[in-house]
Amino acid sequence: MNIQLEKMKQNQERERRKRIAEEKHKEWVQKKREEERRERKRKLSKEMAEKATRELEKMQLQEKADIKYKEWLKKKRAEEAEKKKKEKEEEKEREAELQEKRTRSEKIFKEWLQNARNKPQPALNGYGFPHRKSTGLY
Repeated sequence: MNIQLEKMKQNQERERRKRIAEEKHKEWVQKKREEERRERKRKLSKEMAEKATRELEKMQLQEKADIKYKEWLKKKRAEEAEKKKKEKEEEKEREAELQEKRTRSEKIFKEWLQNARNKPQPALNGYGFPHRKSTGLY
């Protein structure tokens, strides 16, 4: 009887230890799952924060690029306007020079014409034209 009682006590002790071990295992699994869930949540929030930061940086970079592009465009347009202005001034200078040249040429031509009228005509008794007629000789 004592042996049976001892065996029963041992069996009960084994069963109790087994139950305790199973409960501890369940608690451990539950803690592990909870920890994993918290870790996933933390990773997700971290990823979301990083994504938001990247988006913000991207927007700031885009804004900077837009500002630089607008500055470049403004500068380019100013350069083009300056270039056109310079070309117009050069064209005006060329026109003025051309007009001055024409005026000078006309003046010189009129002077030459006036002088040519007043110059005496050379006699055409040169070689091959005696008495203003061709002799057929060179």
